[in-house]
Amino acid sequence: MSSNQFGLRPASATVASCKICEGPSELYGVVDLHRPCEIPGGVRPPLSGVPVYYRRCAACGFLFTDAFDDWSEDQFKTHIYNDGYHVFDPEYQTVRPNGNASFVANLWAGHKASMRVLDFGGGNDVFCTALRASGFSEAVTYDPMVPEHACRPEGKFDLVTCFETLEHLHDPVAGIAAIVDCVAEPGAVFYSTLTQPADFDRYGVSWWYVGPRNGHISIFTKQALALAWARHGFKTAALNEGTHLAFRTLPESWGLAL
Repeated sequence: MSSNQFGLRPASATVASCKICEGPSELYGVVDLHRPCEIPGGVRPPLSGVPVYYRRCAACGFLFTDAFDDWSEDQFKTHIYNDGYHVFDPEYQTVRPNGNASFVANLWAGHKASMRVLDFGGGNDVFCTALRASGFSEAVTYDPMVPEHACRPEGKFDLVTCFETLEHLHDPVAGIAAIVDCVAEPGAVFYSTLTQPADFDRYGVSWWYVGPRNGHISIFTKQALALAWARHGFKTAALNEGTHLAFRTLPESWGLAL
């Protein structure tokens, strides 16, 4: 197979602009299209022979590829978010959403009867089902890649959750804008994405979180995350290396001081 057969944008050695801060972004590394984040069952999937080149911004450190910038939603569904996706992300279906639901239910236990929750990019609704079962009056799923949940609910939401989604965005500024548009004021986005470790240059694109087969095509630094949210007037605070809270104004009743 070739890049042309997949409809990937050809790689260019010309320096490109960072998708977040417009800083100079040279080619940084290359991996195979079928490279997953983790090797399921220890069995490496066959190589596709199709290279995916990543760039890294010299200013904010954002790592990204423009190979998929011309793809339609149907192409993403065909080649990445297809029936074989769960093999490369086995926790996607139940383990991660149930664990996230327990975490959110614990953090916002005192507000579940009154707050509206939207899970952006929530996939199969397992997360929201668990929240509703724990007493949340309203928890709905929106995911344009899943037909049953592809229609965005009306109105604004006190809490928008967004787990393991930002790294899938080929246009992170537009993607974050779509998330921000769902947030009430005051309100917040509780989201997860791993940021590059301090010794990222030691690993480069061999870092495990870089994986086109999983759809991981945008890998942030803390600085890149802050800049991306700031473009929409939001601040972001890291609770740990992979979990974050983004907001303009936090509801006073939540009692959070960040």
